[in-house]
Amino acid sequence: MNTSLRKDAEQIVRESITAVLPDEAVRRTLKDYRPSAGKTLLVAVGKAGWQMAKAAVDTLDQLDGGIVITKYGHVKGELPGITCYEAGHPVPDENSFAATRRVLELVEKLTGDDTVIFLISGGGSALFELPLIPEEEIKDITFQLLASGADIVEINTIRKRLSAVKGGRFALACAPAKMLSIVLSDILGDSLDMIASGPAYPDSSTCAEAKAIVEKYGLRLSPAALQLLDQETPKSLENVETYINGSVRALCSAAAAAAKKLGYEPVFLTDQLSCEAREAGSFLASILKSHAGGHQSIAFIAGGETVVHLTGNGCGGRNQELALAAVPGISGIPGAAVFSVGSDGTDGPTDAAGGYVDHESLSEFELHRISIFDVLKNNDAYHALKTVGGLIFTGPTGTNVNDVAVALLRAE
Repeated sequence: MNTSLRKDAEQIVRESITAVLPDEAVRRTLKDYRPSAGKTLLVAVGKAGWQMAKAAVDTLDQLDGGIVITKYGHVKGELPGITCYEAGHPVPDENSFAATRRVLELVEKLTGDDTVIFLISGGGSALFELPLIPEEEIKDITFQLLASGADIVEINTIRKRLSAVKGGRFALACAPAKMLSIVLSDILGDSLDMIASGPAYPDSSTCAEAKAIVEKYGLRLSPAALQLLDQETPKSLENVETYINGSVRALCSAAAAAAKKLGYEPVFLTDQLSCEAREAGSFLASILKSHAGGHQSIAFIAGGETVVHLTGNGCGGRNQELALAAVPGISGIPGAAVFSVGSDGTDGPTDAAGGYVDHESLSEFELHRISIFDVLKNNDAYHALKTVGGLIFTGPTGTNVNDVAVALLRAE
């Protein structure tokens, strides 16, 4: 593995994620907040929930209680007056359900003088959940959706109809209290009704769309769940004011700035990447092939969220699979590297944030008798990349604004 290219990749990853940490954006949104005559409560849900809540606690003069629900390993300490829960992601678990019940108890019997400050980030769909069907069934449906290759919009269209808090229903539970909703977006295009399945935003999806997704992927749903798909979600909410304080476009811009500092000319490709992970990796490799041999160092940048269609029983995530799929295409191209990371620091069900490969990687895999084709077929990118030192680790970052993939080409 090329040490110099790897150092460039690590610096780009580090500076990109630092630039989209939510702390300053939360403080900026809340600096002019003036408490009303009633109570001010804080609810933060998502993988960046603790980080966002910490910024809010540091900024606000008055808080009358609150709850944080975030992913395991993401609580970084106690917050005064706030109860922190860790729960399951990407599939909800008993802690998800129990913590969500505590939130609904917290906001019971609020008046029009009260305010709920609601901090939302990616992962909220699994972490903030109280299903209207048996808990085991919602876990099974979530797993079916993840394994099918459905994108995040399709997944959330189903989940919000099976939940007591999604699709605007949490805002109804808080009414008549006012809500100030601050959102860290992990949805392409920043569709507010899809981020964390839109607990505090009117739902734009329809019952017909939900049923079409069930048919498209052959999902197995009970009669009770199918009946819930016919119950419409709220289409207007009068008690919510919403602000977006981060997105994948900002992540891509930060990656471009970091690459430019290192001497690469950044080329922004898209912030709407949403294809199969292995297709994205192959595509980035083909771009490097087309520009190989030039006299300019270039960084091609793509943000978004790819999907993985499970065909095996290995271990990995979409970013690792994207990187691995680029290996055959960049082999032997001097100065070529591809890496991809999840901004939250977790790629799939692993402890890695993503994967890195370069023009020397194929030889290293062959030395270890690792077949790229077989690894991708078994969805086992984690172990393959681990063998050659190609995993990227950041730990929980405190933010979540989709993924960024970068294809580097350093001129010789």
